[in-house]
Amino acid sequence: MLLQRALGLSHPEIITKSDSEIDPALADSLLARRLRHEPIAYIIGEREFYGRPFRVTPAVLIPRQDTEILVERVLTEVQQGTVLDIGTGSGAIAVSLALENPALRVTGSDLSPEALEVAQLNAQALGADVEWVLSDLFEAFAGRKFELIASNPPYIDRSEPLKDEVRHFEPEMALFADKQGLFFYEKLAIEAKTYLNKGGLIVLEVGYTQAEQVKSLLSAHGWAVQPSSFDLAGIERVVVARYP
Repeated sequence: MLLQRALGLSHPEIITKSDSEIDPALADSLLARRLRHEPIAYIIGEREFYGRPFRVTPAVLIPRQDTEILVERVLTEVQQGTVLDIGTGSGAIAVSLALENPALRVTGSDLSPEALEVAQLNAQALGADVEWVLSDLFEAFAGRKFELIASNPPYIDRSEPLKDEVRHFEPEMALFADKQGLFFYEKLAIEAKTYLNKGGLIVLEVGYTQAEQVKSLLSAHGWAVQPSSFDLAGIERVVVARYP
C-alpha cells in the first residue's frame, strides 16, 4: 500500500509496471511515518469501507470492518424513512446507507466540525445525498423524529491497553468514554427515545465485552431488546432495541 502511494499506481499497475522508479525522499518519508506506528490509512489518506474508498484524516476514526455489520443490520431493519447516524466521523455509516438504499433519508451528525468536513467530502466524492448536522448528541434535533437511530459511539475505557497505532494517532473523542466505556450508551438509552417515531429502533455497535451491559441499560430504560448481530469472529457486535 505504501508502494502504491509512493509510485502513484494502483495494485494491478504495480504488477504491470515493475520498472517504475520510486522517489527516494517520498519513500523514506512514508516509511518513517509507518515506523512511528502511524496507521496506514492516515498515511495514504483513505480506507475502504463497504466496498468504497473513504477519505480519512487524523480528525476521524478509521472505519473498521466490524462496523459494516451495523450497516448491514440497519439495511435489513428499515427500507424507507429517516435514519440518524450519531457520531458519524468519516461518514462511512451514513454514506454507505444512503448509497445502498436511496429510499432512506439519512442524516449524519458529529460534535467535531473537522470530522463533518471529512464526511461531507466523502459524500461528495461518492455521490451520496446525506444531511450533515453539527451536534452534541441530540442537541440540534429538537422536535425532529427518525425511524431509526444508529451509532458507533466512543466505547473504550481509558485504562484499556491499546496498540500505539490507535492510542497515539486516532482522535481521543472518538475512542474513549467514561463509566467503563458505557457513558454514551447510557445517554443514548435515556435520550434517543424522544427522537424516534413510535416503534422506532436504535442500532448500536458495542465493544467486544459490552453487549450484555448495553442490553441491560436499554432494558432498564424501557427499550425492548431485539436479537443482536454478530461479527465474523462470532462476537456480539451490534445491539438493537425498539422503543414501544
